[in-house]
Amino acid sequence: MSSNEKEGAGVSAQNRGSWSAFLKSIASFSGDLSSLTAPPFILSSTSLVEFSSYWAEHPSIFVAPAQETDPKKRALLVLKWFLSTLKQQYASRSEKFGNEKKPLNPFLGELFLGKWEDEAGTTELVSEQVSHHPPVTAYHISNKKHGVYLQGYNAQKASFSRTINVKQIGHAVYAIPAYDETYLITLPNLHIEGLIFGSPFVELNDKTYITSSSGYTAKIDYSGKGWLSGKKNSFTATMYPTGKEREVLYTITGQWTKTFEIIEGAKKGNVVDTYDAEASATTPLTIAPIEEQDPYESRRAWQKVAAGIAIGDMDITGEEKTKIEEEQRLLRRQEKAEGRIWERRYFSLVENDTILESLGPAIGLLPEADKTGGIWRFDETKASAVPSKKTSEKTELKA
Repeated sequence: MSSNEKEGAGVSAQNRGSWSAFLKSIASFSGDLSSLTAPPFILSSTSLVEFSSYWAEHPSIFVAPAQETDPKKRALLVLKWFLSTLKQQYASRSEKFGNEKKPLNPFLGELFLGKWEDEAGTTELVSEQVSHHPPVTAYHISNKKHGVYLQGYNAQKASFSRTINVKQIGHAVYAIPAYDETYLITLPNLHIEGLIFGSPFVELNDKTYITSSSGYTAKIDYSGKGWLSGKKNSFTATMYPTGKEREVLYTITGQWTKTFEIIEGAKKGNVVDTYDAEASATTPLTIAPIEEQDPYESRRAWQKVAAGIAIGDMDITGEEKTKIEEEQRLLRRQEKAEGRIWERRYFSLVENDTILESLGPAIGLLPEADKTGGIWRFDETKASAVPSKKTSEKTELKA
């Protein structure tokens, strides 16, 4: 099916009134759009805390840089890995459902835990909602066999100006300790297209950067499709020695949902590699059965809400969602009365971060701690203290 057919498939006759009313409400809304209630047919049963898994659905590409001894080629492989994640992160949902759906807003302390197992070995994921106001998700992905680690955190701010614009705040850090090497990665901003047809999908805009402690930087420019020209999901990336943007080492062009070419040097150089996002199979994420999950794990916590969405019963959906929200409000009141704060299980706040301080200036990245509740880092001590068996019923969310 072509993209135009998908966009035109849009809203069914019985939902057109609801969709039109929703568009009018966002056009006149001045706050963060994430707080608005979307029409039932556009709601997702997936929590935003699960989106961290999109970083590593191709584990072999994720760990490939660790197997390269040349630092320049290693930096290129990190760039290739990042580009390979874009289709899963920003297009997989609209391709699956025919349109982008509004995810569930995670509650404080919500967890999503899983692992990928394939020829790359075991790659583990820990994702935790570390802040509710502002909403922030932190994540840590590790493959100990190859010695590759990714961590980061992000918040989102949505606004409306002719379309829905989403600014992503935060960053990711990719690390290969064997080479004493780290890569600081910024997050793309995005906007939602296809609103008029009722089949919203994500398009990336502006630019993102990846800069490394080994002295290489990559810049990715997202262009996308305009009214009169251009291809959907287009981009151009260049890699160069940090601070020497005109000394292009590699150029990558194409569509992040389809194919792209890696060229040595500027655009007229030799093609050294290609990537086909449509042909690159993902590795399924394995999670524990719901009955074995911690009460704060996303799919267990939201299972009744998800069931309501699945059958289109918004009464059940609303009732079950309200129960979770009221339980969270009660916990916050209890904490305030007792003079304590919610203890994050896997992540901690840090006042200063050497990675941001050393690599951030090269790409103009500021922590923006006020917009993310601080700088969040994976805490090995906390992680090792988390019991392997599920927690007691004391932490059970009220059903």
